[in-house]
Amino acid sequence: MATKKYTVTLPEELAEAIRTEVGPGGFSRYVTHAIERQREQDRLGELVDWLETEYGPVTEEELAEAEAERREIERRHAELAHARGAAAEDVPEPSRNAA
Repeated sequence: MATKKYTVTLPEELAEAIRTEVGPGGFSRYVTHAIERQREQDRLGELVDWLETEYGPVTEEELAEAEAERREIERRHAELAHARGAAAEDVPEPSRNAA
């Protein structure tokens, strides 16, 4: 992707905090990533607006169902991660003397 230099004005404290976190050469990459994320959020907002125009607003019941489903998925993933961790602990270390 071609790049072009732009001038933007940022609060000094914010810019310096970012520079400190990302180190030399990372500032532009950080700002680019932040702008890309914001564009994604903007597009998602537009999608939600369109969906609500087409199908009506999401009801409290639908939100509750979606939240319950999300929690169940997280619970299952946690169980799988725990099971994988337990299984890894049961695997014996290979002998260093084995040839």
